[in-house]
Amino acid sequence: MVLIRRLLGLVVLITLLSVGIGAAQEGAGDQLTGVAAEQQANIAKLTSQVDRLDKDIDENIEDDARLVEIRLALEDIQSAVLKSGVAFRPTINDINTKLNALGPVPKEGQPPEPDDKATQRAALNAQKAQINHVIGQAEDLLVRVNGLVNKVSTARRDLFANTLMKRYQLRSAIGPDVGKAVEDQVTMLSRNVAAWFRFVVRFKLQAALAATFFASLVGGLSYFFGRRVIARLLHKDPEANPDYLHRLSAAFWSTLFPSLALGLFLGLTLGLYQSYNVLRGDISNYFISLLQTLFTSFFVNRLATSILSPDAPNWRLVRIEAGPARILIWLATVAALVVGLDRFTGIITESLGSPLSVTILKGLVAALLVGVLLLVFGSIRPFADKDGAPQPWPTWFRGTIYAIGAATILASLTGYISLAQFVSRQIVVTGAWIATAYIGLLASRAISDEGAFAHTTAGRWFRNSYNTEASKLDQLGVLTSVVINLLIVVVFLPVVLFQWGFQAGDIAVWMRRLGSGFQIGTFVFSPLAIITGLIIFGVGYFITRWFQSWIDDTVMARGRVDPGVRNSIRTVVGYAGMALAALVAISAAGLNLSNLALIAGGLSLGIGFGLQNVVSNFVSGLILLVERPFKVGDWVVAGDVSGTVRKISVRATEIETFQRQTVILPNSQLINNAVGNWTHRNRLGRIDVPVAVAYGADVEHVHAILLDLARNNPLVLKNPEPFVLFAGFADTSINFEIRVFLADISNGSVVQNELRFGLVKAFEQEGIELAHVPRPELAGKRQLPLGDPVDTMELPSDDMQSQAKGRKRKPDPS
Repeated sequence: MVLIRRLLGLVVLITLLSVGIGAAQEGAGDQLTGVAAEQQANIAKLTSQVDRLDKDIDENIEDDARLVEIRLALEDIQSAVLKSGVAFRPTINDINTKLNALGPVPKEGQPPEPDDKATQRAALNAQKAQINHVIGQAEDLLVRVNGLVNKVSTARRDLFANTLMKRYQLRSAIGPDVGKAVEDQVTMLSRNVAAWFRFVVRFKLQAALAATFFASLVGGLSYFFGRRVIARLLHKDPEANPDYLHRLSAAFWSTLFPSLALGLFLGLTLGLYQSYNVLRGDISNYFISLLQTLFTSFFVNRLATSILSPDAPNWRLVRIEAGPARILIWLATVAALVVGLDRFTGIITESLGSPLSVTILKGLVAALLVGVLLLVFGSIRPFADKDGAPQPWPTWFRGTIYAIGAATILASLTGYISLAQFVSRQIVVTGAWIATAYIGLLASRAISDEGAFAHTTAGRWFRNSYNTEASKLDQLGVLTSVVINLLIVVVFLPVVLFQWGFQAGDIAVWMRRLGSGFQIGTFVFSPLAIITGLIIFGVGYFITRWFQSWIDDTVMARGRVDPGVRNSIRTVVGYAGMALAALVAISAAGLNLSNLALIAGGLSLGIGFGLQNVVSNFVSGLILLVERPFKVGDWVVAGDVSGTVRKISVRATEIETFQRQTVILPNSQLINNAVGNWTHRNRLGRIDVPVAVAYGADVEHVHAILLDLARNNPLVLKNPEPFVLFAGFADTSINFEIRVFLADISNGSVVQNELRFGLVKAFEQEGIELAHVPRPELAGKRQLPLGDPVDTMELPSDDMQSQAKGRKRKPDPS
């Protein structure tokens, strides 16, 4: 029995050991390594964050701002989970490559693969299984995060609907003790404010005075200097008769600029008070709400005054009478003040923990006041007929105002206080912002009209400073209109969304999604990135143009650099700047520059066929800009074309002939063919004037006359000195040739004319007869060795010689 027991114990021990060793081996085989272990730890960390956020959603289901923060955190976790999945791609690709290299697994009946190969295959499959397991965890976490995002959206939507549609029983909520409750809250508020004021006087008086002084100084200076800069836009001459564009601009700027100045003052005051610890927690909330009320009331007052202009009838955007205009301005201002005070008292009641009856009472009073003001607004008769009798608003507008006012009063009296407050706030605050934005949109539309931008201050400055053409000014007007529209959307849209209950986090989520874009195949399309790329390219374009102008007009002009060199440098700088701006913009737009190699490979085939001439001209243009065989302003002869070089670009060169015709020559022709340049190194050149006299003339005397004419011409150089060649004998004439050098070869035609007129006059005085040599190939004309190939001269006849004395002729333009 003892032996049997010992044997059984040994068997049990062996069994337990084998099980433990197998379990240990199995655990070792399942242990994650490398990137899988790293990403599993990351996913575990993200999972714990999701658990915490899930609890926060349930705890803050009534806090809209906190729900927005939770949603942003969930969006970040989504991005982190996706990055974890992307991190596996290189490892997965490497494993698949190795498995493909090992080949397929032998089928049943085939010889088994070698042990080392089978071991390697098993290790790769195990590693792949580990990665797939982690990817599955990431997918599960991503699904859970998406569900929580939807939960937050649903909770916020329900919270907004429940808040607006919550109904209070006015009789039970506002009881007989509400007066005592209001009195208690006022007493508590006064005590808190008095205690804070004593604290400031004792400990923070200097800081408070310094903060107020600096804020007032900055606000006053900004308003003063800003008003001087745009004084024309803010000044409204009652006697002037401005057009619609000027009225819109004046209304927009006279509303926006003073409001920005006040906002700068109030914001700087608040920031300084907070930095100096002048404000404590509850007082800080009161102060911020009070500043918002002041700003809103001022903004609405400025907007109504700018639109109605009671003291300047010609500047009104709405043609109403002066008396009703003043009443409407006061109604709008009072409505804004009521809405602002409602918000201000709401902050106070929330801070003091006021009874529900006080909160309902203040909301009821504010909603009723706004509703009554709307009814009064609709009953105003702002227009006048031909006889001066008051006329009401248009029927549709008056009916809309009455309906909104009555609905606000009805909603407040039936207990929907939150809904009435929301409607009142949107009518006043949102209406003011939308009206300002609409004025800006109308102004931008008016600026884009043909010829409108030229009459603006900016248009006149462009025309006077840069001599800008009317068509260019119209293009600038369209561009300005687009920029104004974009600014209005960027500035006013978030403000309006905030008034409708959206949070800054909502806009952050939208911008993040707009920036991340969406995927089409392997290309990720991101509108924000594309817009950023376009903006960068536009900035690069303007910087390049500015740098071109600066280096040309400032550096090279002062250095007296040759105009041709200036043109070459300016052109090269322009193309280099544009290429750099394009590359940076493409990278900012999210396009992978390495992918352009595929495009270049595809274009190479086209270059070999259809684009061959284009590339040839492009390369030839670069050679011309670098080697500079001719430059802008040179007089060149290219085949049948003779004229002055006006512009050298990378594709073609512009040559202006002496008939003022512009000829566009491809650069490859100028590189591959012979080109004559009369002014390559300098403008020094020689002209030849052939002269034929009849037989019987004294050749030495003719030689002396011709040499004297050449030496006495002021445009002929003394060194090299003029020379008269005895060219030879013809059948009916003795031929001479005047050869003179000029400092500027472009004066050749002028000198030729002066010499010919002079020799005709001198020969008449000396009795020397010019020979008449008819030549069939010229049909009575002689080809000149200088100037345009069609430049010819009629040979003088006897009648022409008799009329030459005292005759004035204009030189040929060259």
